Order: sequence, then structure tokens, then C-alpha cells
Amino acid sequence: MLRPRKYKDLERRLGHKFRNQELIERALTHASMRGGRVAKRDNERLEFIGDRVLGLAIVEAVSQAFPEAREGELARRYNGLVKGDTCAIVGRELGLGEFMILSESEDSSGGRQKDTILADAIEAVLGAVFLDGGFDAARDVVLKLWDPMLSAGGGEQIDAKSVLQEWAQGKGLSLPHYVEVTRDGPDHAPHFTTEVRIAGCDPARGKGRSKRQSEQAAARELLKREGVLGQLKYD
Repeated sequence: MLRPRKYKDLERRLGHKFRNQELIERALTHASMRGGRVAKRDNERLEFIGDRVLGLAIVEAVSQAFPEAREGELARRYNGLVKGDTCAIVGRELGLGEFMILSESEDSSGGRQKDTILADAIEAVLGAVFLDGGFDAARDVVLKLWDPMLSAGGGEQIDAKSVLQEWAQGKGLSLPHYVEVTRDGPDHAPHFTTEVRIAGCDPARGKGRSKRQSEQAAARELLKREGVLGQLKYD
């Protein structure tokens, strides 16, 4: 059980004080806690609710921020803001990992920094806020936590690996090949450096907290160098 002081720390970061403390505890309880001598109710139901709450809040925010945007642009911005990678980033920036209630095995395997666990947990927290204080309270939390990405362009994000593959095929080049160059840091918080290689092009490198992030970063770097990113248009 988390100490009351820790709940206050998280509430301060969220900007929401829970009337029902059981909701926030359940939101932080990973499915690995189902078994064992003291089984706990995990956060999967709250995650289901929070996913819908997040979607509605982001739809509202993006549509208001870009009233002249076409459907294709709104969809891309929306998808960039609600996808798992973005939720994991928000959870990590919130420091959610330190509050998670995990089994010993999940904890020892670095569960507090796993993207999937953080992404699911932030959605569960939003579900808990919704049940505790209603949609307006949950929307306020979403706007606070997602503000840096909303302010930076409303979630406009590109799947760089897909774009790079299409670009290479259009140029008649070989398909991109991704090679892990280095992996640094402890097992629970690794940092990856990946190099993308295409025959006939100079390689490019990217870094990230997961292999997927480092591969995306490498692909973006090569696209940027080739002047491709600036040419992309929305439908």
C-alpha cells in the first residue's frame, strides 16, 4: 500500500485531489498483482474507461485548436496524441513509474519504466479521475499533461519508418535496415542508439528509451537530411 504522502505527490502533479483514494490505488495496480497471497484489483477496467476519456478530451482540444483543419489533418494530430508511445512519454514525464504497484518479478524486470505499463497506467489514472470528479476534471488533467505536445503542434506526428520505406521504394533503393549500435544504462532504464542503413545512402543514427523509439529517431534523421520531411503534406 502506498503511503498517503505519495498520493499527495501524485495528486499535486496531476492537479487533482482524489475524494476516493481507492480509485487512484487501483489505477496504479498492475495486472501482475492478481496472483499471490494478496491479490489486488488491477487497473485494466480503469484503463478501458480512461482510453475513451482521453480520446474525447483530445478530439475536443484538437478540433478547437485547428478549426480550419481538414479531417485527414485532425486524424493525424489526434492519433499522434493518443497513441501508446505518447501516453508512455506522458506517464514517464509524470514520474508514474515510482508510484506503480507491481509484483516483485515485474518490478525486478524493469516494469516501472516499460512503455506499455506506463501507457496503460496513465489511461487508468485518467479513468480514475473521471470516476472521481467527472469529465471536466479529467479533461483538465489531460490538458495539463498533454499541453507541451498540444502547444508544439497539436500532436502532428509522422511514422518516420513507414515514410522512409515508401521513399526508398519510390527511389528504387533497397529497404531500410536497422542496426542496434549501442545499449546503455541499467536494465530497468535502457537507452538505445540505432543506425538505419540504405544502400546508396549515408547511414543515420537516432536515440531513444526503446528500440522502437531509436529506430523512429534514426528514420527521422535520414528523412530530415534528405529533405523529405518538409515535403510531406496532409490529405
